[in-house]
Amino acid sequence: MLKNILSPKTCASCKICCIFDKYDIWETPIISSELKSRITAVRDDIRFVTKGDSRDSYLFVCDSKIVDGEELFFCPALDPEKGCTLGENKPFECSIWPYRIMQLGKYRVIAVASICPEMYSKPLKSLVDELERGLDDSLAEKIYAYADKNPDIVKPYQKGYPILYVRN
Repeated sequence: MLKNILSPKTCASCKICCIFDKYDIWETPIISSELKSRITAVRDDIRFVTKGDSRDSYLFVCDSKIVDGEELFFCPALDPEKGCTLGENKPFECSIWPYRIMQLGKYRVIAVASICPEMYSKPLKSLVDELERGLDDSLAEKIYAYADKNPDIVKPYQKGYPILYVRN
């Protein structure tokens, strides 16, 4: 979805958004039951757990490995050579990465992930322009509309995430 600012090749070589440590495991994408069914149809080896008490939100079960003395959790859809194996079935949060929709008090904000190294070479104006322009309509409005239908994807605001867009 964000090919105007991040190339698939750049993302496939980085993969930082697909590997979590104990501090950013909260970044694991939320998967709806509909998407869970589509993923299971193409990858029956991927396991899920429900998110809290929700009956329609799931999380991937991520395998962990010790790397350089630190426990890391790897997205089960990650191929070390090719990147994401889900294609069109990737979670919405992954498709808008490194943008994040977050709750800051009474406001929903769109921020940029502070761990995406490629985004720090981009001027903030280009990131905001991309949100306003999007593909056909406003990408920001697509993100807000999806969050309205799927509120579990809205994460609490985390310090250090530059805010690009604000809405009540």
